[in-house]
Amino acid sequence: MPPDHRFGYREIADDLASRIESGEYPPGEQLPSYAELGRMYSVSLSTAQAAIRQLRTTGLIRSEAGVGVFVAEDGPAT
Repeated sequence: MPPDHRFGYREIADDLASRIESGEYPPGEQLPSYAELGRMYSVSLSTAQAAIRQLRTTGLIRSEAGVGVFVAEDGPAT
């Protein structure tokens, strides 16, 4: 993609889901922080948070308050 491409939260969620499914982020692995995701995709904190919310609704990830966001051990909710 061109360097000036602006990612939307759905694109980020799709990319992270692909990375999880490929094993780049295995079950139990901590995902990058919101700030790190913002830097990775050149987006605002709120866009990174929306992407994580999207993934959480699928059951692909889980959050631990004050600790971080992790790939779910038991896979996505069906």
